[in-house]
Amino acid sequence: MNAEVGVISAFLVGLFGGVHCVGMCGGIVGALSFGLPEQVRGNLPRLLPYMLAYNGARILSYTLAGILMGGIGAMASQLLLFNQAQLVLQIVAGLFMVALGLYLGGWWYGLVKLERLGGRFWQRLEPLGKRLMPVHTPGQAFALGLVWGWLPCGLVYSVLIWAISAGSAVEGGLLLFAFGLGTLPNLLAMGAMAGRLAALLRKPLARTLSGGLVAAFGLFSIARPFL
Repeated sequence: MNAEVGVISAFLVGLFGGVHCVGMCGGIVGALSFGLPEQVRGNLPRLLPYMLAYNGARILSYTLAGILMGGIGAMASQLLLFNQAQLVLQIVAGLFMVALGLYLGGWWYGLVKLERLGGRFWQRLEPLGKRLMPVHTPGQAFALGLVWGWLPCGLVYSVLIWAISAGSAVEGGLLLFAFGLGTLPNLLAMGAMAGRLAALLRKPLARTLSGGLVAAFGLFSIARPFL
């Protein structure tokens, strides 16, 4: 897959996945904001550094995970015959993209099983996150965001599987960074435009279109090597 196309696609997956992000992480964002000092909650200029710290650290965690998965995929390509490895990884990534599309469209929730597996890892990190609350400084918000980035999420896991076929650690990191940026309009949850976008992505038609587009992209990724 062309690197530029992959990065743009990852951004769109994060954006189209806003329905899932709002449902899964919207409550977390609300809890984090509610835990801030009252003088911060009621003042947008004071609140902004905290929200940027939360989300910047969350995206950093995604990026680090993408670097790891991209590196694993590159190592697998070196151990196996390069062409065969790339073909297998691209097909696997395409299958996960189809599963992701079905997940976003609300037609199949098999990726929930991945979230349950990740829940075991999260159980080890969750106590650390609790010790960082309530948040009093942007630095503390950044540390909490680093932990939040490892929250079990089928959407994130699907993109991580995709990153295995990226070709290198750097490209895997870029893929997850772009995905993280795509999730920002919904999770930042500030400004009238972000609110209208979140409301739009909750509509059934938006879910159908986003899920269908992602699934179609996955099918194309599977079929392309044979065309």
